[in-house]
Amino acid sequence: MSEQTEVLKTLAIDVGGTGLKLDVLDDTGKMIVPRARIDTPYPFTPDVLIDSAAKMAKDMPDFDRISLGFPGFVRDGKVLTAPEFGTEKWADFPLSDALTKRFGKPARILNDAEVQGFGAISGKGLELVLTLGTGAGTALYRDGQLMPHLELAHHVIRKDMTYNEYVGDKARRKIGKKRWAKRVAKTIDILFDLVRYDRLYIGGGNAQRLKSLPDNVTTVSNDTGLTGGLRLWTSAGLSGTYK
Repeated sequence: MSEQTEVLKTLAIDVGGTGLKLDVLDDTGKMIVPRARIDTPYPFTPDVLIDSAAKMAKDMPDFDRISLGFPGFVRDGKVLTAPEFGTEKWADFPLSDALTKRFGKPARILNDAEVQGFGAISGKGLELVLTLGTGAGTALYRDGQLMPHLELAHHVIRKDMTYNEYVGDKARRKIGKKRWAKRVAKTIDILFDLVRYDRLYIGGGNAQRLKSLPDNVTTVSNDTGLTGGLRLWTSAGLSGTYK
């Protein structure tokens, strides 16, 4: 008689500048129920995040572990930077341990663009993810393996403007969709010159506003920010670097 493989369910949390989303994934990464979402409450401190997620999770199916994507620099289970929420409140905060303590379940965290990338990439060649939401985020993969994180969002792209300021949501609202789309097109060209990717995936709340993209550029559903959470537990090489 063959042994049955244990099916583990993952509580996936996607933290954004405008919205906090949550769902439970089955062992294939599929969302079990419709996702829950609330507007991101401000001021957004670690306690506010954990309390909000705990309240939302009460209406979700049971789960065995937690994955969370956070918009900032994340390393070894800690948040190093949180530009959207105020780094001084978050610097060196052990978010992975805090989630485990609150929920009584093991937790792993990663930058939100990197989580979304895990939900989008094919796992072949050099693949880049660009998220366009409140700001901009990036993640790079080689044959499905996550490369070291680079905070390109804070790198200068034009004069004294960072990627965040150049193609973030504030810029779109200020200059209009047409000019913003031209800026995104220029950003795509710059990123190609920078890394020579085989394919670029564009996610985030503003991705679907884009039209007429190059053949090697694809927009992806915002749900990949949740479904990619499974890979925090199944990808080789992650557990030793990212709690």
